[in-house]
Amino acid sequence: MEQNQSSFSNIIFNIFIPVMILNKGHKVGLSPLQALLIALSFPLCFGLYSLIKEKKLNYISILGLVNILFSGVLTVLALGGIWFAFKEAIFPLLIGAFVLGSSFTKKPFFKTMFLNPSAFKVSEINEKLDTDTKKSEFEKLMKTSTQLLSVSFLISAALNFILSLQIFTPLPETMSITEKQALLNQQLSHMTMTSMAVILIPMMLFVGSILFYSFKRTTKITGLTMDDLFVK
Repeated sequence: MEQNQSSFSNIIFNIFIPVMILNKGHKVGLSPLQALLIALSFPLCFGLYSLIKEKKLNYISILGLVNILFSGVLTVLALGGIWFAFKEAIFPLLIGAFVLGSSFTKKPFFKTMFLNPSAFKVSEINEKLDTDTKKSEFEKLMKTSTQLLSVSFLISAALNFILSLQIFTPLPETMSITEKQALLNQQLSHMTMTSMAVILIPMMLFVGSILFYSFKRTTKITGLTMDDLFVK
């Protein structure tokens, strides 16, 4: 439960609230620069809170901070079209590359991210990996699952880029800076809402399938049941 609350808080404070401030700030009289600074304060403060409380960096806060910074700067400078398309694609692309690279190390991303002691009975899983064959099969599973997970980010990057090109249309040169910024705010809001349905839901199903496959294979390798894997 605590882990679910933490994940929910990460999404709310690092992504949802900052995006809403950037999108709707002009309706309460905020200038683009003021909206940017206020939006940046949420992932910054949440990241510092996590660092003080948990003694570790919150990578979601860092990613949210960089993402909001890029969105805000592009809006303040009134740069639309292809710039936003690249921005929307570059973050999942970088994450996908990082995840893929980790599959060739001793700590694949899937293993460190999902198989943690707060959610899984890691010690019991390790006890069942009592032969070299089982250990080899399990490590191969972690590598494969990590690579499949990286594919989800690469697909997301491609979908983000295509969708962004449709939404972030070129800004008319006859518009003033203020008008361009207002139009960009509308486009950014449209992109946020549309991507939830067009990209997020299919990607969640894709990642869910990877998780199910990985946990099912883990039960086969270890002999544990699905219920045995999870901390109650």
